[in-house]
Amino acid sequence: MAHRDPLGIVAPHIPADDYRRAEATGRPIVIVVHTTDPSGRPLRHYLYPVVVAGAAAVGCWGLVAALCALLDAAAHAVTVIAQTAGPIGVGGVTLKLTRPKGN
Repeated sequence: MAHRDPLGIVAPHIPADDYRRAEATGRPIVIVVHTTDPSGRPLRHYLYPVVVAGAAAVGCWGLVAALCALLDAAAHAVTVIAQTAGPIGVGGVTLKLTRPKGN
C-alpha cells in the first residue's frame, strides 16, 4: 500500500501509526484544534497611523527648522547690509537700520 498524505492541513503531532490504522480501517481521525478568537484589532491596524503621524510630525519639525535657519541667515544678511550701506531709502521714506556713530 502506498503512503498517502491526508487531505487538507493536518496537525504535525498526529502519530503515523494512528493515521495508517485509521486509513486501513476507514475510521475518521478527529483533530481538535484549540484556537483563540481575537478579542480586538491586530497591532498593525494601530501601528500604521502612528507611523504616518510620526513621519508627518518629524517632517513638520524639519520644515520649521529649515524656516528658522533661513530667517536667521536673512537676518544676518540684512545686518551686514545695514552696517555697510547706512540708511536705506525707498520712495522718499528713509529707514535707518543702525544707530549713528556720532552720538
